[in-house]
Amino acid sequence: MYPSSLRLALCLMTATLLAACTAPEVTQTINDPYEKQNRAVHEFNKKLDTAILKPLSGAGGEGGGMVLKTVGNVAGNLDTPRMVVNDLLQANVEDAGHNFMRLLINSTFGIAGLFDPATAWGLPSRYSDFGETMHVWGASEGVYQELPLLGPSTTRDTAGRMVDLFLNPLSYAVTAPETYYIAGSKAVSTLSARGEYADSVDDVLYGSADSYAQTRLLYLQNRRFQLGQTVEAEEEDPFALDTEGF
Repeated sequence: MYPSSLRLALCLMTATLLAACTAPEVTQTINDPYEKQNRAVHEFNKKLDTAILKPLSGAGGEGGGMVLKTVGNVAGNLDTPRMVVNDLLQANVEDAGHNFMRLLINSTFGIAGLFDPATAWGLPSRYSDFGETMHVWGASEGVYQELPLLGPSTTRDTAGRMVDLFLNPLSYAVTAPETYYIAGSKAVSTLSARGEYADSVDDVLYGSADSYAQTRLLYLQNRRFQLGQTVEAEEEDPFALDTEGF
């Protein structure tokens, strides 16, 4: 028998497959029917960033940043098996092999992911998630959402995040208390990303006239660019900044 969490993930995957009967739609507009609620969540996330994420991401100066970066490396390495699974679900054998080699190198030469020699050796991470998998299967983007703590998303990506919680093989091989260490490393990884992109994030959240509209635009354009969708705005700037979780 499958664990209950795995059965839930399989049910969500099956439902997605049944819904994905057509080619992915190329979206060029912003579909935000719940803007009022989204703005309220955005203000909550912004206050959280002001009170917690921003101060902690810069704590300890350069030395603290190195610690966050190292823990972020570990979190990224632990998350790589999930990306390999998504690559395989997308029938993307090349990226699956690429990410598997990253996992192998960083788990050995990188001392269990503390360091990232794979990137230095020409194997940068090729990020993948179940939201992208659903896109490949034909699921449409859905409506824009801003989630508490997690930040900007769409209904497709929100469903993808739910499945991704159960998609990493390590989650079934590791038991407590190691599972808590994995969760903690992911939280610290968020702080590391916040510190790495501090200037850009601050410009969006605190330097723009409408931080909600700016965050929404950046997320949607960047996400569509990641998925290979064609929108007019990406010809000017693909917005490489990852604003998830801010």
